[in-house]
Amino acid sequence: MLLRLSRSRLVKRTVYTTFGFGAAYLADTELNASAVTRNLRTLWTCALISADYKLNFTPEHADRIPAIHQRVADRMYDLFTSNGGLYIKIGQAIGANAALMPAPFQQKFARLFDDAPQIPYATIARVFQREFNKSPQELFAYFDENAVASASVAQVHKARTWDGDWVAVKVQKPDVGRQTSYDLMAFRAVMWAFEKWVFDLPVYFAVDFISSHLHAELDFISEASNAQRTASLVASEPRLAGKVHIPKVYPEFSTKRVLTAEWIDGVRLSDREALGRIVGEKLPEKGGGMFADTVHEEKKNGIPESMNHVKLKGGMRAIMHTMVELFSAQMFDWGFVHCDPHPGNIIIRARPGSWSSSKSSSKPVLREPQLVLLDHGLYVTIPPTVKRQYASLWRALLTSDWDTIRNVTESWGVGEAGLFASAILMRPVKIGQANGSSSRAEKGNGDPGKELNAYEQSVWMKERLKRFLVDTDKMPKELIFLGRNMRIVQGNNQSLGSPVNRIKITAYWASRSLVTTHERSSHAWWTRLDARELWHDVLFRTAMFSLDIMFWVSKIRQRVRALLGLTNGGFEDELERSVRGFARSTFGVEVGPGAFEG
Repeated sequence: MLLRLSRSRLVKRTVYTTFGFGAAYLADTELNASAVTRNLRTLWTCALISADYKLNFTPEHADRIPAIHQRVADRMYDLFTSNGGLYIKIGQAIGANAALMPAPFQQKFARLFDDAPQIPYATIARVFQREFNKSPQELFAYFDENAVASASVAQVHKARTWDGDWVAVKVQKPDVGRQTSYDLMAFRAVMWAFEKWVFDLPVYFAVDFISSHLHAELDFISEASNAQRTASLVASEPRLAGKVHIPKVYPEFSTKRVLTAEWIDGVRLSDREALGRIVGEKLPEKGGGMFADTVHEEKKNGIPESMNHVKLKGGMRAIMHTMVELFSAQMFDWGFVHCDPHPGNIIIRARPGSWSSSKSSSKPVLREPQLVLLDHGLYVTIPPTVKRQYASLWRALLTSDWDTIRNVTESWGVGEAGLFASAILMRPVKIGQANGSSSRAEKGNGDPGKELNAYEQSVWMKERLKRFLVDTDKMPKELIFLGRNMRIVQGNNQSLGSPVNRIKITAYWASRSLVTTHERSSHAWWTRLDARELWHDVLFRTAMFSLDIMFWVSKIRQRVRALLGLTNGGFEDELERSVRGFARSTFGVEVGPGAFEG
């Protein structure tokens, strides 16, 4: 009798427990956008990763370490793709900086795209009702119920205003707002655990800064403001006005969760085949860099009908020159930097009003190219002091001004000036021997010829990184996003065959920004020159001559190899090979040629 009663109680408790968990899961799914479930998945994955490293990352099992890295890369990738939302953006950040990570991370995060299924139109209509107290059909003369693009955070619909303007309407997915606070809370917890318990590396110092910017990216009013400010800055810069266009924002159709902007017809930078046709150039069969071999149909919309008989002047060189100048101006002049310039966010079109008549109707009409910059959610503002230091650092790197390099890096709490300089330029830099940071005696307990196993490589890299991040309180957190911008621009240039000398263009803007003060003034430009900086600029321009020679030698080599039918590669590809060699000699890690893809 007692046994039967005990079994009955056990069955009841099991039923109640199952029902309770089921009800909690249903409530979380329906009322909380699965935020709790997502966080439990995150914590469980990170617990597995931590346990794996703690138990198996030992010198006795060095041969098993590549398998550990593979398991961890797989788990992280599955976590990011399962959770979506902000997790995709974190994964993309890892992919953009995967070059010095173990090979499985380089391969796994190479093509992490921010794609997601569309949410139903009924859900979109509810968002409009909540934001405008109107349906999309009431607000617009025409509204396409099918999205033209859908990502994890938002999706875009094409619409037409009652005034006849075609617009792109970006609608934030309702679940994202409810998930964000939980996601960022989990991000903080994981970074704290990784720093204090798992890896003993300073990774938590930037959590607040990154979290605040990721959260701000979800505020479409802020994004509209960023777009309007950038448009004003571009219009005020003679070297960019007309060459760059920022889509017009429609504030009357925009809220915190809905953003309406001018519709742009053109060719996305990610569509290399279409881009090659409108500039009349044959791009390298395999573009190098982080966007190499990108196959992403949603980002490849082909050539719009309005550009079918148009050829853009200046070819890829004109397009990339404008792009590098734009982001150089943002970094060194304006101190207001777009941090997500990947190819899907850049459209190339014929500049409105530019026209060169063709003598033959069968020939395409020549037009000036115009670069259109989209997605203004993620920006970083650089304080004036940091902006000037960053410009000084760039100029010093090109003129071998070791004192300035050390002064800037030390003021930023960076202990490895050469390593930091290499990360800035995206090319190997060795600081003069006076630095005292020679690479001798850094590998294998003083034996530079010793071949390191997987465990020793990881330990050595960890020690170098700890020496690199000496004082994280001093380090400007803006450098995190500046590095992301620079890496993506470098990848854009490389994927198109390195048509421009990116380092030279960027360095010239840095030097010019030091020579001329940029406060708004009615005085003539020569009254705003700094005599001391002008002399440094003369020395800088002299030193740049050697960089010019390197670039044109690379272009000649590229042309010759193309004529011989050999594997082609541009200036950025040569720099990438140098970086791989630098990583091997500095960290003891083998960076594969696919590390810069993504």
